[in-house]
Amino acid sequence: MKLAEKIEAQTPAHRDRAIDGLRALALLAVPTGHWLLGGFTRDSDGALHNASPLASFGFFAPASWVLQMLGIFFLVGGFASVLSYNRRTGSTAQWLRQRAVRLGRPVLGVTAVWAAMIPVLYAAGVPGTTLHTGSTLVVQPLWFVGVYTVVTALTPYCVRAARRLGPWAAAPLLASVAVVDFLRYGPYADAMPSWISVLNILPGWLFAYQLGVSWGEGRLTKRHAKVLLAGGVALFGALLIAFHYPASMVGVPGEARTNSHPPSLLVLALAAAQSGAAILLRERIAKLLRRPALWAPVVVINLSAMTILCWHQTAMLAAVVPGSFAGAVPGLTTAPDSAGWILARLAWLPVFAGLLVLIGRYARGFEAPWTKASKARRAAAGLLAAGFAVFAFGLA
Repeated sequence: MKLAEKIEAQTPAHRDRAIDGLRALALLAVPTGHWLLGGFTRDSDGALHNASPLASFGFFAPASWVLQMLGIFFLVGGFASVLSYNRRTGSTAQWLRQRAVRLGRPVLGVTAVWAAMIPVLYAAGVPGTTLHTGSTLVVQPLWFVGVYTVVTALTPYCVRAARRLGPWAAAPLLASVAVVDFLRYGPYADAMPSWISVLNILPGWLFAYQLGVSWGEGRLTKRHAKVLLAGGVALFGALLIAFHYPASMVGVPGEARTNSHPPSLLVLALAAAQSGAAILLRERIAKLLRRPALWAPVVVINLSAMTILCWHQTAMLAAVVPGSFAGAVPGLTTAPDSAGWILARLAWLPVFAGLLVLIGRYARGFEAPWTKASKARRAAAGLLAAGFAVFAFGLA
Protein backbone atom coordinates (compact mmCIF):
# COMPACT_ATOMS: atom_id res chain seq x y z
CA MET A 1 0.00 0.00 0.00
CA LYS A 2 1.33 3.43 -0.92
CA LEU A 3 2.17 5.79 1.94
CA ALA A 4 -0.57 8.27 0.99
CA GLU A 5 -3.17 5.51 0.91
CA LYS A 6 -1.91 4.08 4.21
CA ILE A 7 -2.21 7.49 5.88
CA GLU A 8 -5.69 7.91 4.41
CA ALA A 9 -6.78 4.53 5.73
CA GLN A 10 -5.51 5.36 9.23
CA THR A 11 -7.23 8.77 9.40
CA PRO A 12 -10.31 8.78 11.68
CA ALA A 13 -13.51 9.80 9.96
CA HIS A 14 -14.08 12.61 12.47
CA ARG A 15 -10.67 14.21 11.83
CA ASP A 16 -11.03 17.91 10.97
CA ARG A 17 -8.83 18.04 7.89
CA ALA A 18 -9.34 21.74 7.33
CA ILE A 19 -7.84 22.62 10.71
CA ASP A 20 -4.83 20.38 10.05
CA GLY A 21 -4.46 21.88 6.58
CA LEU A 22 -4.51 25.43 7.90
CA ARG A 23 -1.97 24.54 10.58
CA ALA A 24 0.33 22.96 7.99
CA LEU A 25 0.06 26.04 5.79
CA ALA A 26 0.94 28.34 8.69
CA LEU A 27 3.83 26.07 9.68
CA LEU A 28 5.34 26.06 6.20
CA ALA A 29 5.10 29.85 6.04
CA VAL A 30 7.57 30.15 8.94
CA PRO A 31 10.63 28.55 7.29
CA THR A 32 9.70 29.93 3.89
CA GLY A 33 9.58 33.46 5.27
CA HIS A 34 12.82 33.12 7.21
CA TRP A 35 14.63 31.53 4.29
CA LEU A 36 13.44 34.17 1.82
CA LEU A 37 13.83 37.25 4.00
CA GLY A 38 16.90 36.24 6.02
CA GLY A 39 20.12 37.16 4.27
CA PHE A 40 23.76 37.46 5.32
CA THR A 41 26.83 39.48 4.58
CA ARG A 42 30.40 38.24 4.98
CA ASP A 43 33.12 40.57 6.30
CA SER A 44 36.82 40.52 5.49
CA ASP A 45 37.48 38.06 8.31
CA GLY A 46 34.93 35.61 6.93
CA ALA A 47 32.40 36.23 9.70
CA LEU A 48 28.68 36.31 8.91
CA HIS A 49 26.27 39.09 9.82
CA ASN A 50 22.49 39.25 9.44
CA ALA A 51 21.08 41.26 6.54
CA SER A 52 17.60 41.60 5.09
CA PRO A 53 16.52 42.02 1.45
CA LEU A 54 13.70 44.22 2.77
CA ALA A 55 16.26 46.96 3.40
CA SER A 56 16.93 47.14 -0.35
CA PHE A 57 13.67 45.91 -1.85
CA GLY A 58 10.62 47.66 -0.43
CA PHE A 59 8.41 45.81 -2.91
CA PHE A 60 9.11 42.63 -0.92
CA ALA A 61 6.87 43.93 1.88
CA PRO A 62 3.62 42.47 0.44
CA ALA A 63 5.29 39.05 0.47
CA SER A 64 5.46 39.36 4.25
CA TRP A 65 1.66 39.83 4.32
CA VAL A 66 1.32 36.32 2.89
CA LEU A 67 4.17 34.72 4.83
CA GLN A 68 3.14 36.19 8.19
CA MET A 69 0.57 33.53 9.07
CA LEU A 70 0.94 33.39 12.84
CA GLY A 71 -2.61 34.70 13.05
CA ILE A 72 -3.78 31.50 11.36
CA PHE A 73 -1.57 29.41 13.63
CA PHE A 74 -3.01 30.95 16.79
CA LEU A 75 -6.54 30.68 15.36
CA VAL A 76 -6.31 26.93 14.74
CA GLY A 77 -4.36 26.58 17.98
CA GLY A 78 -7.28 28.03 19.89
CA PHE A 79 -9.74 25.86 17.99
CA ALA A 80 -7.79 22.66 18.66
CA SER A 81 -7.05 23.59 22.29
CA VAL A 82 -10.70 24.09 23.22
CA LEU A 83 -11.63 20.72 21.73
CA SER A 84 -8.79 19.05 23.64
CA TYR A 85 -9.66 20.96 26.82
CA ASN A 86 -13.32 19.93 26.65
CA ARG A 87 -12.32 16.26 26.17
CA ARG A 88 -9.74 16.16 28.97
CA THR A 89 -10.06 13.30 31.45
CA GLY A 90 -7.81 14.70 34.18
CA SER A 91 -7.62 18.07 35.89
CA THR A 92 -6.97 21.37 34.13
CA ALA A 93 -3.50 21.48 35.70
CA GLN A 94 -2.66 18.06 34.26
CA TRP A 95 -3.91 19.11 30.83
CA LEU A 96 -1.78 22.27 30.90
CA ARG A 97 1.29 20.38 32.12
CA GLN A 98 1.04 17.85 29.30
CA ARG A 99 0.81 20.57 26.66
CA ALA A 100 3.66 22.59 28.17
CA VAL A 101 5.93 19.54 28.27
CA ARG A 102 5.08 18.66 24.68
CA LEU A 103 6.05 22.17 23.59
CA GLY A 104 9.15 22.36 25.78
CA ARG A 105 10.91 19.11 24.84
CA PRO A 106 11.87 20.13 21.27
CA VAL A 107 13.01 23.57 22.42
CA LEU A 108 15.21 22.03 25.10
CA GLY A 109 16.56 19.62 22.50
CA VAL A 110 17.59 22.16 19.86
CA THR A 111 19.15 24.57 22.36
CA ALA A 112 21.06 21.79 24.13
CA VAL A 113 22.42 20.48 20.82
CA TRP A 114 23.53 23.95 19.78
CA ALA A 115 25.20 24.52 23.15
CA ALA A 116 27.22 21.36 22.59
CA MET A 117 28.01 22.30 18.97
CA ILE A 118 29.30 25.83 19.60
CA PRO A 119 32.70 24.90 21.09
CA VAL A 120 33.18 22.22 18.43
CA LEU A 121 32.40 24.67 15.62
CA TYR A 122 34.65 27.31 17.17
CA ALA A 123 37.50 24.81 17.41
CA ALA A 124 36.89 23.96 13.75
CA GLY A 125 37.52 27.57 12.79
CA VAL A 126 34.03 29.08 12.65
CA PRO A 127 34.35 32.74 13.76
CA GLY A 128 32.72 33.73 17.04
CA THR A 129 30.68 36.40 15.26
CA THR A 130 29.26 33.77 12.94
CA LEU A 131 28.34 31.58 15.89
CA HIS A 132 26.57 34.46 17.59
CA THR A 133 24.72 35.34 14.37
CA GLY A 134 23.62 31.73 14.00
CA SER A 135 22.61 31.44 17.65
CA THR A 136 20.35 34.48 17.49
CA LEU A 137 18.69 33.07 14.37
CA VAL A 138 18.07 29.74 16.09
CA VAL A 139 16.57 31.47 19.14
CA GLN A 140 14.52 33.87 17.01
CA PRO A 141 11.55 31.57 16.27
CA LEU A 142 11.61 30.02 19.74
CA TRP A 143 10.01 33.10 21.33
CA PHE A 144 6.82 31.79 19.79
CA VAL A 145 6.87 28.69 21.97
CA GLY A 146 7.03 30.75 25.15
CA VAL A 147 4.20 33.01 24.07
CA TYR A 148 2.12 30.08 22.86
CA THR A 149 2.63 28.29 26.19
CA VAL A 150 1.37 31.33 28.11
CA VAL A 151 -1.59 31.72 25.76
CA THR A 152 -2.43 28.02 26.11
CA ALA A 153 -2.39 28.39 29.89
CA LEU A 154 -5.18 30.97 29.50
CA THR A 155 -7.43 28.50 27.65
CA PRO A 156 -9.87 27.99 30.58
CA TYR A 157 -10.43 31.75 30.77
CA CYS A 158 -10.74 32.02 26.98
CA VAL A 159 -13.41 29.30 27.05
CA ARG A 160 -15.41 31.17 29.67
CA ALA A 161 -15.13 34.40 27.70
CA ALA A 162 -16.19 32.66 24.48
CA ARG A 163 -19.23 31.10 26.10
CA ARG A 164 -20.29 34.44 27.53
CA LEU A 165 -19.38 36.84 24.71
CA GLY A 166 -18.83 34.71 21.61
CA PRO A 167 -16.54 36.36 19.04
CA TRP A 168 -16.81 39.66 20.92
CA ALA A 169 -14.48 38.19 23.55
CA ALA A 170 -11.58 39.16 21.25
CA ALA A 171 -12.68 42.82 20.98
CA PRO A 172 -11.04 44.02 24.25
CA LEU A 173 -7.74 42.53 23.08
CA LEU A 174 -7.94 44.51 19.84
CA ALA A 175 -8.82 47.65 21.79
CA SER A 176 -5.89 47.11 24.16
CA VAL A 177 -3.40 46.92 21.31
CA ALA A 178 -4.95 50.01 19.70
CA VAL A 179 -4.50 51.99 22.93
CA VAL A 180 -0.86 50.96 23.33
CA ASP A 181 -0.17 51.80 19.67
CA PHE A 182 -1.70 55.24 20.20
CA LEU A 183 0.53 55.80 23.21
CA ARG A 184 3.73 54.67 21.52
CA TYR A 185 3.09 56.25 18.11
CA GLY A 186 0.70 59.10 18.88
CA PRO A 187 1.25 62.71 20.03
CA TYR A 188 2.44 61.59 23.48
CA ALA A 189 5.00 59.08 22.19
CA ASP A 190 8.00 61.09 23.41
CA ALA A 191 6.68 61.01 26.98
CA MET A 192 6.10 57.25 26.98
CA PRO A 193 8.62 54.78 28.44
CA SER A 194 10.39 52.56 25.92
CA TRP A 195 8.98 49.38 27.46
CA ILE A 196 5.34 50.30 26.82
CA SER A 197 5.28 48.35 23.56
CA VAL A 198 5.81 45.13 25.58
CA LEU A 199 2.21 45.51 26.77
CA ASN A 200 1.10 44.40 23.29
CA ILE A 201 2.73 40.96 23.41
CA LEU A 202 0.02 39.05 25.26
CA PRO A 203 -3.16 40.68 23.87
CA GLY A 204 -1.59 40.88 20.41
CA TRP A 205 -1.08 37.13 20.10
CA LEU A 206 -4.04 36.15 22.27
CA PHE A 207 -6.42 37.89 19.83
CA ALA A 208 -6.44 35.20 17.14
CA TYR A 209 -6.26 32.43 19.77
CA GLN A 210 -9.42 33.79 21.40
CA LEU A 211 -11.13 33.84 18.00
CA GLY A 212 -10.11 30.20 17.58
CA VAL A 213 -11.56 29.29 20.97
CA SER A 214 -14.85 31.01 20.07
CA TRP A 215 -14.81 29.12 16.76
CA GLY A 216 -14.21 25.82 18.52
CA GLU A 217 -17.09 26.57 20.89
CA GLY A 218 -19.39 27.11 17.90
CA ARG A 219 -19.84 30.78 18.71
CA LEU A 220 -18.13 32.14 15.58
CA THR A 221 -20.30 31.78 12.48
CA LYS A 222 -19.77 32.49 8.79
CA ARG A 223 -21.55 35.82 9.27
CA HIS A 224 -18.99 36.76 11.89
CA ALA A 225 -16.23 35.53 9.57
CA LYS A 226 -17.38 37.89 6.83
CA VAL A 227 -17.21 40.78 9.27
CA LEU A 228 -13.71 39.72 10.34
CA LEU A 229 -12.53 39.51 6.74
CA ALA A 230 -14.03 42.83 5.62
CA GLY A 231 -13.16 44.65 8.83
CA GLY A 232 -9.62 43.29 8.90
CA VAL A 233 -8.96 44.34 5.30
CA ALA A 234 -10.44 47.81 5.90
CA LEU A 235 -8.42 48.35 9.09
CA PHE A 236 -5.26 47.04 7.42
CA GLY A 237 -5.65 49.50 4.55
CA ALA A 238 -6.43 52.42 6.86
CA LEU A 239 -3.39 51.76 9.04
CA LEU A 240 -1.10 51.62 6.01
CA ILE A 241 -2.50 54.60 4.13
CA ALA A 242 -3.81 57.00 6.78
CA PHE A 243 -1.63 56.14 9.77
CA HIS A 244 1.58 55.25 7.91
CA TYR A 245 2.31 51.93 9.59
CA PRO A 246 5.37 50.12 8.16
CA ALA A 247 4.33 47.97 5.20
CA SER A 248 6.49 45.01 6.20
CA MET A 249 5.10 42.56 8.74
CA VAL A 250 8.64 41.76 9.89
CA GLY A 251 11.37 44.06 11.13
CA VAL A 252 13.49 45.93 8.58
CA PRO A 253 17.04 46.97 9.53
CA GLY A 254 17.26 50.72 9.98
CA GLU A 255 13.51 51.22 10.48
CA ALA A 256 12.46 52.87 13.74
CA ARG A 257 9.12 51.03 13.87
CA THR A 258 8.32 47.35 13.53
CA ASN A 259 5.01 45.52 13.36
CA SER A 260 5.78 42.11 14.79
CA HIS A 261 8.04 42.51 17.84
CA PRO A 262 5.84 43.18 19.69
CA PRO A 263 2.72 42.96 17.48
CA SER A 264 1.16 46.20 16.33
CA LEU A 265 -2.46 46.83 15.42
CA LEU A 266 -1.54 46.04 11.80
CA VAL A 267 -0.71 42.45 12.82
CA LEU A 268 -4.14 42.07 14.42
CA ALA A 269 -5.84 43.54 11.34
CA LEU A 270 -4.06 40.95 9.20
CA ALA A 271 -4.93 38.19 11.68
CA ALA A 272 -8.61 39.21 11.61
CA ALA A 273 -8.70 39.12 7.80
CA GLN A 274 -6.85 35.79 7.67
CA SER A 275 -9.12 34.30 10.33
CA GLY A 276 -12.25 35.37 8.50
CA ALA A 277 -10.96 33.91 5.24
CA ALA A 278 -9.93 30.65 6.93
CA ILE A 279 -13.34 30.15 8.51
CA LEU A 280 -15.14 30.88 5.23
CA LEU A 281 -12.87 28.47 3.31
CA ARG A 282 -13.03 25.69 5.88
CA GLU A 283 -15.42 23.42 3.97
CA ARG A 284 -13.58 23.87 0.67
CA ILE A 285 -10.24 23.08 2.31
CA ALA A 286 -11.68 19.98 3.97
CA LYS A 287 -13.08 18.78 0.63
CA LEU A 288 -9.76 19.38 -1.10
CA LEU A 289 -7.89 17.40 1.54
CA ARG A 290 -10.06 14.35 0.93
CA ARG A 291 -7.52 13.56 -1.77
CA PRO A 292 -4.90 11.19 -0.27
CA ALA A 293 -2.06 12.79 -2.23
CA LEU A 294 -2.77 16.17 -0.62
CA TRP A 295 -3.72 14.86 2.80
CA ALA A 296 -0.55 12.80 3.35
CA PRO A 297 1.90 15.75 3.38
CA VAL A 298 -0.45 17.66 5.70
CA VAL A 299 -0.29 14.79 8.19
CA VAL A 300 3.51 14.57 7.96
CA ILE A 301 3.90 18.33 8.47
CA ASN A 302 1.59 18.32 11.49
CA LEU A 303 3.44 15.39 13.05
CA SER A 304 6.70 17.31 12.61
CA ALA A 305 5.38 20.72 13.67
CA MET A 306 7.86 21.48 16.45
CA THR A 307 10.75 20.00 14.51
CA ILE A 308 10.05 22.36 11.61
CA LEU A 309 9.72 25.34 13.94
CA CYS A 310 12.83 24.57 16.01
CA TRP A 311 15.25 23.36 13.34
CA HIS A 312 14.53 25.24 10.11
CA GLN A 313 17.08 27.96 10.88
CA THR A 314 19.67 25.28 11.61
CA ALA A 315 18.96 23.78 8.19
CA MET A 316 19.71 27.12 6.51
CA LEU A 317 22.84 27.61 8.59
CA ALA A 318 24.01 24.10 7.63
CA ALA A 319 24.43 25.48 4.12
CA VAL A 320 25.43 29.05 4.93
CA VAL A 321 28.24 28.42 7.45
CA PRO A 322 30.21 26.02 5.21
CA GLY A 323 29.51 28.41 2.33
CA SER A 324 31.17 31.23 4.26
CA PHE A 325 34.52 29.42 3.96
CA ALA A 326 34.14 29.46 0.17
CA GLY A 327 33.91 33.24 0.02
CA ALA A 328 31.15 35.11 -1.77
CA VAL A 329 28.49 32.51 -2.57
CA PRO A 330 25.46 34.05 -4.38
CA GLY A 331 22.31 33.74 -2.33
CA LEU A 332 24.20 32.60 0.77
CA THR A 333 26.97 34.99 1.79
CA THR A 334 26.53 37.88 -0.64
CA ALA A 335 24.59 40.99 0.33
CA PRO A 336 20.83 40.68 -0.38
CA ASP A 337 20.69 43.82 -2.50
CA SER A 338 20.34 42.65 -6.09
CA ALA A 339 17.97 40.74 -8.34
CA GLY A 340 20.69 38.13 -8.70
CA TRP A 341 20.56 37.48 -4.96
CA ILE A 342 16.81 36.91 -5.13
CA LEU A 343 17.14 34.36 -7.92
CA ALA A 344 20.03 32.63 -6.18
CA ARG A 345 18.17 32.47 -2.86
CA LEU A 346 15.13 30.93 -4.59
CA ALA A 347 17.45 28.26 -5.99
CA TRP A 348 18.77 27.53 -2.49
CA LEU A 349 15.32 26.94 -0.97
CA PRO A 350 15.12 23.27 -2.05
CA VAL A 351 18.57 22.73 -0.53
CA PHE A 352 17.43 24.21 2.79
CA ALA A 353 14.30 22.05 2.66
CA GLY A 354 16.34 18.92 1.98
CA LEU A 355 18.66 19.69 4.88
CA LEU A 356 15.65 20.22 7.15
CA VAL A 357 14.26 16.81 6.16
CA LEU A 358 17.64 15.22 6.86
CA ILE A 359 18.00 16.93 10.24
CA GLY A 360 14.38 16.17 11.08
CA ARG A 361 14.98 12.43 10.78
CA TYR A 362 17.07 12.65 13.93
CA ALA A 363 15.61 15.72 15.62
CA ARG A 364 12.05 14.38 15.69
CA GLY A 365 13.08 12.22 18.62
CA PHE A 366 12.98 15.35 20.78
CA GLU A 367 9.21 15.59 20.20
CA ALA A 368 8.59 12.13 21.65
CA PRO A 369 8.51 11.54 25.44
CA TRP A 370 12.01 11.19 26.88
CA THR A 371 11.21 7.91 28.58
CA LYS A 372 14.82 6.66 28.46
CA ALA A 373 16.36 9.91 29.67
CA SER A 374 17.44 9.89 33.30
CA LYS A 375 16.96 12.88 35.56
CA ALA A 376 20.69 13.57 35.27
CA ARG A 377 20.51 13.67 31.47
CA ARG A 378 17.48 15.94 31.57
CA ALA A 379 19.27 18.24 33.99
CA ALA A 380 22.31 18.27 31.72
CA ALA A 381 20.13 19.16 28.74
CA GLY A 382 18.58 21.97 30.77
CA LEU A 383 21.98 23.36 31.72
CA LEU A 384 23.17 23.22 28.12
CA ALA A 385 20.02 24.99 26.95
CA ALA A 386 20.47 27.70 29.59
CA GLY A 387 24.08 28.17 28.52
CA PHE A 388 23.04 28.53 24.90
CA ALA A 389 20.45 31.15 25.84
CA VAL A 390 23.09 33.14 27.71
CA PHE A 391 25.38 32.96 24.67
CA ALA A 392 22.64 33.95 22.21
CA PHE A 393 21.36 36.90 24.25
CA GLY A 394 24.34 37.90 26.35
CA LEU A 395 26.67 38.83 23.49
CA ALA A 396 24.17 40.84 21.42
